[in-house]
Amino acid sequence: MEIIKGSAKKPVSTDRLVEIFERHFSDEQGVLYVGYPVLSTPDDAVSIDALLISKRHGVIAFHLIEGKEAGSFGDVQDDIGSLLETKLKAHKALRKGRNLLAEPYTITYAPAIKYLPDDEDHIIANDLNLIEEINKVDWENPYLYESVLSVIQSISTIRRNRRRRINKKSDSHGAALQALEDSIANLDSRQSKAVIETVKGVQRIRGLAGSGKTIVLALKAAYLHTQNPDWKIAVTFNTRSLKEQFIRLIETFVLEQTGEPPNDNLKVINAWGAPGGESRSGIYYNFCLENGVEYIDFQAAKNKYGYDKAFSGAVTSALSSTKNCKQLYDAILIDEAQDFDASFLKLCYHSLGADKRLVYAYDELQSLTDASLPSPEEIFGKDKKGQPLVKFDGSVESQDIILEKCYRNSRPVLASAHALGFGIYRTPDPKTNTGLTQMFDRAELWIDVGYQVTSGNLADNQEVTLARTPEASPAFLENPSSVAPLIFFQEFLDADEQAQWIASQIIKNLKEDELKADDIIVINPDPLSTPKQVGLIRKILFDNGIPSHLAGVDTSSDVFFKPDDGSVAFTGIFRAKGNEAGMVYVINAQDCYNSFGEIGKVRNRLFTAMTRSKAWVRVVGHGKNMRLLKSEYDRVVENNYQLKFIYPNSDLRAKLRVVNRDMSLEEKKHVKEGNAAASALLKQLSKGQIQLDDLSETVLNELRRQLGQ
Repeated sequence: MEIIKGSAKKPVSTDRLVEIFERHFSDEQGVLYVGYPVLSTPDDAVSIDALLISKRHGVIAFHLIEGKEAGSFGDVQDDIGSLLETKLKAHKALRKGRNLLAEPYTITYAPAIKYLPDDEDHIIANDLNLIEEINKVDWENPYLYESVLSVIQSISTIRRNRRRRINKKSDSHGAALQALEDSIANLDSRQSKAVIETVKGVQRIRGLAGSGKTIVLALKAAYLHTQNPDWKIAVTFNTRSLKEQFIRLIETFVLEQTGEPPNDNLKVINAWGAPGGESRSGIYYNFCLENGVEYIDFQAAKNKYGYDKAFSGAVTSALSSTKNCKQLYDAILIDEAQDFDASFLKLCYHSLGADKRLVYAYDELQSLTDASLPSPEEIFGKDKKGQPLVKFDGSVESQDIILEKCYRNSRPVLASAHALGFGIYRTPDPKTNTGLTQMFDRAELWIDVGYQVTSGNLADNQEVTLARTPEASPAFLENPSSVAPLIFFQEFLDADEQAQWIASQIIKNLKEDELKADDIIVINPDPLSTPKQVGLIRKILFDNGIPSHLAGVDTSSDVFFKPDDGSVAFTGIFRAKGNEAGMVYVINAQDCYNSFGEIGKVRNRLFTAMTRSKAWVRVVGHGKNMRLLKSEYDRVVENNYQLKFIYPNSDLRAKLRVVNRDMSLEEKKHVKEGNAAASALLKQLSKGQIQLDDLSETVLNELRRQLGQ
């Protein structure tokens, strides 16, 4: 029995009801929602005090009374029952003819009323008879349990809002994808908790790519809005192509719950923003505007702070220029928090009221390093007494939620992406005597994100083998492998041969495999070269009557897919983040094998690209580096998609971060200048143009010391 606690407006009776379920119904399969769902009437939105969905008892709504007066409890029950019945009847799977197969029952629970009023048509209970009244209800259709959950969570409505597939072949890619989507019918308990349970203060939601963070955050924003329509709520993100997805999810959920679209208090808003109206507005821009500090646009910030530090520099400047920050919002929800500097999270924190309702979600492995975000204590700072403004010590329930299940990527895809991203089977580097490119500081993070130790020890200098757990990687995600291999690596002679193959595969996907255009993404890891690199593939598709678009270039920055146009999406890696498709093609993967000063960055690009796939991923490239990358993947297959390596000790982990650090453009420039100067000196020494005696003893000794290290 899962108990998920939303906004409880009747705390005493709510706590007592929860206690009864924990003591007497813990072994039964079901979910007890508190303060959820919110249902619409012609006049208002009604929040149900508590709702039970149970395999044994079916659907039971609880009307709670805090005091000693029952009032018109029968009328309240009639209203709740009617609303629930209308909601459930709208779904054909829950009806037989005109009869509802999941008829809702209503019970009024009044723990403070000793002598209950008589009412033949309505059930009212206190502590003496509540358990008895619940046990009287037996459901004849427990096989509909998952379907009812899906309806109550509004997931069925969100899925129905997408175009249904029309498949003529039972063994096509399209049919396999449809079956896969049908299997993901419900949120799991952790996701439901993340949606409904909100704390006063900062809340963190962590999880892998594909664990449902974006949909959880969208539903959470919608739920907060339905419960508190007067709150000013902002939802923000890094990848602008997510904006359209957030708007669709939020509007669908709010409409389903309240019968009306969200009002203007709920905003899906950019992080940076600029002048030019509401569509261009942003969190940082509004902060500057309301607090009367200088707004710096991207170009000016880049010139002042450098390309990589442009946004963090602008945000830090705004914060340091503001003594008393004005409240702009009642709640802020941040997706892709790992892509923001800590200063932006701090700005959001100081833009909130006294309750500081800030929710930030991020991918544990998105940057393939434990340092993707500092601790909350570091991010938000300390108060005047030197105490952390925010700390996660386990004392507040649901303050820190980890979504360990991955509903997008199958076990083979996710394990392969991690193996390649971390360099698990990479040829050892002579500088470090290991193939690893980076590693977590804390070994237990592997367990947190859904791996288990199958042999060895997850400890410094110990050999260990890690595998995805069945719970974290559900087996049904591998079902599309019956249609075609989930993963395919291929080396081609050159870019032209690669382009011909990709185009031919896409044509086959659309004309024979029953995939739709928005089931396909073509990703080029290097964002700067993408327009040029995808040109030939797009031309071949055009010649075959298949439209395509370059996301964010041929479309607005807020649009990724164009399903109504039947257009295939091509993209660089940054716009791909946050999006997903059944078939993902990663081209020019050779660029992800190695890169001067950027090995961590390019490996992360490959990891991110592969994890966009809901089913199949095709990784292709050309040249020696593609051959080496493919050999790494072959070793992943040989090890049955397990990660087998020697866990590095703290010294080696520190060395990995130094050797494989991502260099800035300025750092690369200094390295190249140093190489040129050293080469020139060697050349002059070898030609006798300079003698060692010509160099000062101080310079020679320092050279000996540095080279000795």
